[in-house]
Amino acid sequence: MDITLTDTGIIMNQSANRTVLYARVSTAEQNIDHQKTQAEAAGFTIDDVVADLGTSGISTTLAERPEGRRLADMLRRGDTLVVRWVDRLGLNYQDVTDTIRMFMRQGVVVRTVINNMTFDGATTDPMQEAVRDALIAFMVATAQAQAEATKEAQKAGIDAAKSNGAKYRGGKPSYDRKTFQRVVDRLATEGNVSAIARGEGLTRQTVLRIRDRQADCEAALTKWGM
Repeated sequence: MDITLTDTGIIMNQSANRTVLYARVSTAEQNIDHQKTQAEAAGFTIDDVVADLGTSGISTTLAERPEGRRLADMLRRGDTLVVRWVDRLGLNYQDVTDTIRMFMRQGVVVRTVINNMTFDGATTDPMQEAVRDALIAFMVATAQAQAEATKEAQKAGIDAAKSNGAKYRGGKPSYDRKTFQRVVDRLATEGNVSAIARGEGLTRQTVLRIRDRQADCEAALTKWGM
């Protein structure tokens, strides 16, 4: 909040509206730097970056992600939310359409870097509202359909490799054996999944997988010679 000094005292001014970038990547090996760079190259001046790392857009809603919840809490009327595309908010049709409409009702403008789309709740014309909502629905449905098609293609490739007798090892673990052992030891003594994830530089989902499927995780390390 800004403070103005006058002859009669101090006036507290409401903070200027902010432009917030929300970024999300699905795996721990990725980073969000390119999403910020792309937004700035498109002409956006970013005041804050909120990012969920190693988080699926299919299996989690925005409200289920730690930074997604923080995003919803921090945005205020007049702020602008920037995303690379609507798929960064998620890949579930109902969740993403509900999320965008919620932000618009709160007076937040939602903008995309790709295609330079702008969605806000300022219009009261029913025809413009219908066109806007139809466009949102189309974009989100397209994102979910593409994600599902990619997932099916990956599954088909895995099945083909297995049927051909190829040695399928699954995804490479995002941790080495020393980190794995430290996580196992800390789970036995601490049990605080979020704290362990932060301390070891892993996602919360990875620590939960080690906790719940320790034998499978150890087998994966062996398969990858780690």
